[in-house]
Amino acid sequence: MTDPTALTSLSSALADIVARTAPSVVSVHSHRSYATGFAWKPGLIVTADETLADEGEVGIGLADGGRATATIAGRDHTTDIALLRVDAAIAPVRLTATVPPLGALSVVVATNRDTPSAALGMVSASGKSWRSLRGGDIDARIELDVRLRESQQGGLALDSTGEAYGMVVLGPRRVLVIPTATIERVATQLETRGRIARGYLGLGLQPVRLEDGIGVMVMYVDTAGPSAAAGIRQGDVIVAVNDQKLSGVRALAGTLGPSSVGAVVDVAALRGGEPVGFKVTVGERPEA
Repeated sequence: MTDPTALTSLSSALADIVARTAPSVVSVHSHRSYATGFAWKPGLIVTADETLADEGEVGIGLADGGRATATIAGRDHTTDIALLRVDAAIAPVRLTATVPPLGALSVVVATNRDTPSAALGMVSASGKSWRSLRGGDIDARIELDVRLRESQQGGLALDSTGEAYGMVVLGPRRVLVIPTATIERVATQLETRGRIARGYLGLGLQPVRLEDGIGVMVMYVDTAGPSAAAGIRQGDVIVAVNDQKLSGVRALAGTLGPSSVGAVVDVAALRGGEPVGFKVTVGERPEA
């Protein structure tokens, strides 16, 4: 027979966790969409980038029912993190770097179109770092078995002690958590620079199959870019970077993270079937 006292204690503990976190959680209204955000630092709110319109005013619904207007301080499409500036007194949440184990209970504290909301689920995947479909480096793979509405994206994922360990977003057929390590790394750069530096070769590429593997053909060269300066031309077929054979365009793009800017890379290519080599100083991708 189920012990009602145990269930009551669990219910009270979960309600207390939500109540302690809710003051740091806000609703975010951009164009016609609603999402959730949380206070990262005084005057700074982190939210899910995918939920923001490309332009226009961003409205903030505070936990006490008040309203405020925010501006976009910076955004990174590759990690789905956006940073907003707002003139409002919101208690920042304390983020923990702990990654919950597989099977652990998790509470999501968010909003649903200005209304506070909460959900209880389980960690269905907990693993190593991975790269998003847009090329962002995510420090841990965390998936939740929980139902999530669009407007709850940007909410906080809490462990069983009430510590916030990341931000929830909707992935393909699953709920993902962007972990604390990624949030701290990306939001810090957005606060200081407004954007994330990305490596830039100045090339338009297309994969081609070779006799001994896969290469990428240069379809376009930015005449003001680093590859043009190194001597790479349209029609060249790149086969390796720093002695590592390529498996496609995405593999090459994967080497162009923030730390690649300023690095000199050895590019091996074929020109008219003959091997050629270049030393390219990776530039910084210009703003779109």
